[in-house]
Formats: sequence, structure tokens, C-alpha cells
Amino acid sequence: MSAPSARLLGDVGGTNARFAWQDDAGAPLRDIATLATADHATLADAIRAYLAALGRPPPAWCAIGIANPITGDHVRMTNGPWAFSIEATRIELGLQRLVVVNDSTALALALPDLAAHELRQLGGGAAAADQPIGLIGPGTGLGVSGLIPGGGRWWPLQGEGGHVTLAATNDREAAVLGALRATFGHASAERAISGQGLEALHAAVCTLDAVSGAALTAAEVSDRALARNDARCVEALDLFCGFLGNVAGNLALTLGARGGVYLGGGIVPRLGDAFTRSRFRACFEAKGRFSTYLAAIPVFVIDTPVSPALRGAARAL
Repeated sequence: MSAPSARLLGDVGGTNARFAWQDDAGAPLRDIATLATADHATLADAIRAYLAALGRPPPAWCAIGIANPITGDHVRMTNGPWAFSIEATRIELGLQRLVVVNDSTALALALPDLAAHELRQLGGGAAAADQPIGLIGPGTGLGVSGLIPGGGRWWPLQGEGGHVTLAATNDREAAVLGALRATFGHASAERAISGQGLEALHAAVCTLDAVSGAALTAAEVSDRALARNDARCVEALDLFCGFLGNVAGNLALTLGARGGVYLGGGIVPRLGDAFTRSRFRACFEAKGRFSTYLAAIPVFVIDTPVSPALRGAARAL
């Protein structure tokens, strides 16, 4: 199938759907817009709203990265309102080709093209060439992916590592995990390392301290923690950073990610220097006999105003 010129690209999360237009393969992205998923009944409705705002008909090709496992034609979002058939949506919009991949997979595809100014290194040495790369991204949920080199190209991983069982490294973390299990049944990594996870961590700390009060949003927890005017918010954010370091270190060991571990998602960049000062790096390296191995692996915070997953969606085409 010959590639047509224009293509529509999307990066769909549990809260927002970001769209962009590309005039041709390799061309810069333009007309980038963010739509709230809750404002649209279906993915097709959101795409139509985006195209209507541009005054354009659907292009022949479209690629969407979405926060959900892609295991067949039917997609039902884990942390969002949409459920749809890929083929039915393609036909409904009159597309020649519709590619749908996990949003973390789309972001992983974009990693080799990120410029130095879009990254902030947090510890470690130089990335080893032609070695596996890890990716973990706390947002509404927790996305996990990576790139494996082979045959002169990068092969992206499509998995659901955000739902692995979370482990504790001290008694306080064990107590917090007990509170999370009491609430959710299974204390997965996503239950703590995400926007909803930050809210759950704060609630767990309040439960353990026998303090009652109104539930806080993730933004409220992080704002109060950064202002350091609420001890339980400070602890919730500290737990978030520590758990993230632990899970990211596990990912680096599992993949042998000597090419580096990248932190995506919208939460970490907003924490700024507070994240740099956090327990993240110490927990990332705290793997006993393999601490020295992990100390050499660089971690890169992805910090760019334009969703890199949109570039990855273009690569998926």
C-alpha cells in the first residue's frame, strides 16, 4: 500500500486526547490540539471535532497511540471512557488505514528522535549504544514500554508493566501497600505511581495516621507537597518518587536497559528540581549486588511541550 501524503496522528490518554496533522511522512507536526476525552462520546467523535476545527476532511491514513492494551480489534480503555472497534472506526471515518498502538509503545518509538534539549538526565553515565532502552511514564495511569535493538532497527515493546505487583522496601511502604490492598485488592504499580496513585497514596497515609478529611486531587497533593505545607502530602509524594525509582530499577534490570531509562508522562516534569532531590535515584539503584550495575545506567526525564508520542504514532505508520 503506497503511503499517501497527509496523515492524522493521535495520543489518547485517560484524561486528554492530543491530535496533530502531518502533511507528509517526516514533515513537522502542526495544528496540535488537546481535547478532553470526557467531552466526546467516542474516539471517532473526538477526531471529527478536531478535523472540523481545522476545516479538513479525514486524511487517508491515521495512527493513534492509546492508553490501553491492543490485543485485537476491540479496544476498551482501562482509565478512560472510550470503547471501540478499530475496523468499525476506520470505516466510520472513511480512512484507508487506521493503526492503533499502545500509547507507551508510540512514545517508545519516538525516543531515538528526541533532541538533547527535550531531555533532562538524572544520574548515571553515558547511554550504551545499541543496548535496550526502558520507558516508564506516570500519567493518568502508568505506561511501561521499551526498545530492543535488532537487525539494524529498534523493536518497540507492547506490554502492561504498569500492572505488575508493587513491592515494599521498608515497613512504612509495607503498611501503605496494605492500605492499598484493602482498597483495591491488588496493589499494582499503577495504584501508586500515577495521578490516581498519588491520590491513593495520600489517602493511605491519612488512613495509617488515623486522620480524616476531604480527599485531595493529584494536583492538590503535589502542590501542597512542593510547598511543603502539608506533611502527609509531602510523604505521599516521597512514596510516589520512591516507588517509581524501585519499579524503574526493576525495569532496567529486566531489560538490561544499558541504553538508558526514560521517564515519560505528565507528572514528573511538573515536579522539577523536587524530583531531582527525591529518593527516586537512590531507590532506582538500591538493588543489592546489582547497585553498581544500575549506577551506570542514565535516567532521562522527557520534558517537551509537544507530545513525543505523536511522533511515535507517525513512526507506527
